Amino acid sequence: MPPSDTRQNEEPQGVGGQSQGQPLIVFDDVVKRFGDLTVLDHLNFSVAPGERVTLIGPSGSGKTTILRLLMTLEKVTEGVIWVGDEPFSHMRRGGGQLTQASEGYLRERRKRIGMVFQQFNLFPNMTVRQNITEAPVHVLGTPKGEANARAEELLDLVGLGEKIDAHPTQLSGGQQQRVAIARALAMQPEILLLDEVTSALDPELVAGVLDVLREVAETTDITMLCVTHEMGFARDVSHRVLMFDQGRIAEEGSPEQIFGDPKEERTRSFLSSVLEKGH
Repeated sequence: MPPSDTRQNEEPQGVGGQSQGQPLIVFDDVVKRFGDLTVLDHLNFSVAPGERVTLIGPSGSGKTTILRLLMTLEKVTEGVIWVGDEPFSHMRRGGGQLTQASEGYLRERRKRIGMVFQQFNLFPNMTVRQNITEAPVHVLGTPKGEANARAEELLDLVGLGEKIDAHPTQLSGGQQQRVAIARALAMQPEILLLDEVTSALDPELVAGVLDVLREVAETTDITMLCVTHEMGFARDVSHRVLMFDQGRIAEEGSPEQIFGDPKEERTRSFLSSVLEKGH
């Protein structure tokens, strides 16, 4: 079992801020180093089922590394990540001892998690339909008819039902990012990771993608962990906001508290600089 309370402050909050029992994601004393550089410094936090948590902070503060660890694109240096009641970064050997997870173990657990990146990463030689159905059919074993029906539903959700047989090169950047969101949701993940999903878009395309994510937040109970510099979006969709600085949580709280009455000077100065850039 994961540690019952690894949060730096209060108990994990669920949808609408309601207290939950077992957290879905737990970072237990996680350290991540790249050579001599410590990117995450004994990080402890948890996310409740259905909770939407936004990570903010300056570049290099460790936010994206958290998402990359959960996508198994990086391995922890120290500590353990748990998802549900199972170790995620590690696996149990005989006698219950934890050891570094094998690739096969990680591949199975990765199915619980979807990610939308800054770059859309769509397969250019496949249609929109094929981009969305490829993984459910070949990774989850979903029947093709079912995967197709799900693709159509998701494209309607993201406002691109008429583009199902188009190729990515025929779509704008904003449309490609909306397809990438549909593709992540097609795997029916418990957890959706969003890494600066609007940063590669022209400013006029940002609002459409954020509207889609607001719709996902409002119409599903998916757990969301989001890295963004879009503070209005963070305020709208988050149950909780974590301010990162130098691999640690400098402050955390509700969007109302973090954006309306931040307690830490580091948070105030960061928000001030971000909001100035937005004008």
